[in-house]
Amino acid sequence: MDYVFDSQTVIQAGTEASITTLIWATSLILNNPSVLEKLKAELDIQVGKERYICESDLSKLTYLQAVVKETLRLYPPAPLSRPREFEEDCTIGGYTVKKGTRLITNLSKIHTDHNVWSNPLEFKPERFLTTDKDIDMKGQHFQLLPFGGGRRICPGINLGLQTVRLTLASFLHSFEILNPSTEPLDMTEVFGVTNSKATSLEILIKPRLSPSCYESM
Repeated sequence: MDYVFDSQTVIQAGTEASITTLIWATSLILNNPSVLEKLKAELDIQVGKERYICESDLSKLTYLQAVVKETLRLYPPAPLSRPREFEEDCTIGGYTVKKGTRLITNLSKIHTDHNVWSNPLEFKPERFLTTDKDIDMKGQHFQLLPFGGGRRICPGINLGLQTVRLTLASFLHSFEILNPSTEPLDMTEVFGVTNSKATSLEILIKPRLSPSCYESM
């Protein structure tokens, strides 16, 4: 089963996935104040408040990278993988699978499997700095596949990751973010082709940098 994509399709799909990931990441951060404080501390140390963040800063923001990875584990933009078709009869896990069978992998289930992850439903970015620091998202580790794997892995994986990391870092670096309610943000999901948040994300923001930084933005 072959798929042909033009550049516009790739860009449109990537934009929606990036926006969805940023919404989930911001929601998770606001519901976990300790994570927000660690992110701000890292940004202040590595970037400071007298200049605007740039792309070269991202390699130093290891905690922010872990936050993005943990967000994609809990809320992959596409909860189900693209379909695969078996080209020959085979046996997997004791089950006989006939040639021509189509397989759709439940990525959300894999990402929260208690046999693989400790406290799988907990938002814990630190896991990717300690016990699971060697797990990447590029199809080499089957317990974390937000971009799929194999020959049909998402072609925009590098652009998508860089866009999400830089946008999130710039947002958190430039603004203080606050939950306007005393209640935790609603994390109800709407399952579909894209794993979207059921309710709109509403937050309060205020500047946190030197005024001169905003003049050059």
